[in-house]
Amino acid sequence: MAESKTRVLIVDDERPIRRFLTTSLTAHDYAVFEAVDGPEALAAVIDHRPDLVILDLGLPGMDGVQVTQRLREWTQIPIIVLSVRDQEGDKIAALDAGADDYLTKPFGIGELLARLRVALRRAAAPGGEPVFSAGELTVDLARRLVTISGQEVQLTPTEFDLLRAFVAHAGKVLTHRHLLRQVWGVGYEGEAHMLRVNIHNLRRKIEPDPSRPIYVLTEPGVGYRLRMDIPGP
Repeated sequence: MAESKTRVLIVDDERPIRRFLTTSLTAHDYAVFEAVDGPEALAAVIDHRPDLVILDLGLPGMDGVQVTQRLREWTQIPIIVLSVRDQEGDKIAALDAGADDYLTKPFGIGELLARLRVALRRAAAPGGEPVFSAGELTVDLARRLVTISGQEVQLTPTEFDLLRAFVAHAGKVLTHRHLLRQVWGVGYEGEAHMLRVNIHNLRRKIEPDPSRPIYVLTEPGVGYRLRMDIPGP
């Protein structure tokens, strides 16, 4: 039944892109709706109540960042940005506005589908869930307990606060600015070195190989992401 399918809204002013995405997502059993600009996208979210939005940045009139900001005023629906803009500033602006993920055109449909599944799983996760697990990593937020392969890991308060921020937004790219504000507070947005040092120390404690992390991944020039798609032991 169509009502039971996951609903995706595609917002792009290029008809070939909309056609390609609609065909690909429909083939994977998604129900797809389309919009060509910002105002139409906002109306479509109200009318169709999609489970996720795939959004282009370069829209006529109201651009994708503005659409994201408007949506975030009243909904936490997952938003994946697709754009030809590959500059770090564009990515950071979209993510800081509230987008959940960012893919640069051209992109592989397999990667898009994987990112889509992660965003949907994160949105469906219970808001009060105190325990996060991925691979050998378990984080019990209520007990402030972190384990790797069942062995407790001792984190500093700052390292734990970083990990807690990642767990709260698992699967989502967090910008340097977001992490600095959330962990250290307003006024620390320029302290990128402090963030890098603590990320390095956190990885040293939780990663099997800190030089090739599998949990806390780097999004170059933008921020970091906590993977949530690692199979358990």
